[in-house]
Amino acid sequence: MIAAFADISIFQLLLVGAFALLGSLVGGVAGYGTGALMPLVLVPIVGAEPVVPIIAISALLTNSGRMIAFLRYVDWRKTVLTLAAAGPPAIVTAYGYTLLTGRAAQILIGTMLILTVPLRYAMRRRAKQLTDRGLLLGAAGYGAAVGGTVGAGVILLSVLMAAGLQGAAVIATDAAISIAIGIARVSVFGAAGAIDAKVVAFGLLIGLVAFPGGFVARSLVERMPLRVHTGILDAVVLVGGAAMVVGALMR
Repeated sequence: MIAAFADISIFQLLLVGAFALLGSLVGGVAGYGTGALMPLVLVPIVGAEPVVPIIAISALLTNSGRMIAFLRYVDWRKTVLTLAAAGPPAIVTAYGYTLLTGRAAQILIGTMLILTVPLRYAMRRRAKQLTDRGLLLGAAGYGAAVGGTVGAGVILLSVLMAAGLQGAAVIATDAAISIAIGIARVSVFGAAGAIDAKVVAFGLLIGLVAFPGGFVARSLVERMPLRVHTGILDAVVLVGGAAMVVGALMR
């Protein structure tokens, strides 16, 4: 694992660790954030192509910590329904990601990050109680988005809230679903040869640093206002996503 970081400076590793910790805290409180923040620091360090596989690996640990912390709040029925609809399209789009060039991957990631902010507000404003059929349709859309991009967690979050989940139940159920989807994505990336020693090393580094975030977030989730955190996150995501797209287009 140490050899995989041979060309990475201590400052870069510390920066990745700091973003991982911040993302896990925000994600544990707001329900999303880790996948949106990490590309902003990873792309300049490792390039665009390994970013989605790295985040897929790290998310297994991040979401495991979050699910353990909020385990009693998981809605297992909605978890099963969501996975049934989201799993197949997630596998297809995860494979599609492995076919992209570095420039195309960077544009895709940056565009998805930019879209997550208005998408979250639009879905929250129009949200209504979803039936099981509506949940399945929303889950299929989430699966298609999450397989080959980052930041798609906001779609799942909005779908679960529209299906009637609130508060800690949203965070817990989101984590349970994300673990299963993450296993599928990592399997596809591994079979396609998109995972090497550096991808695994960065994924484990981020996941291990972020793992305790769910337990800290549990103590904050009922008392900390989300407006400031989500506002700052939205600004960072918009600026960072735009910078990634512009950088790719100027290559």
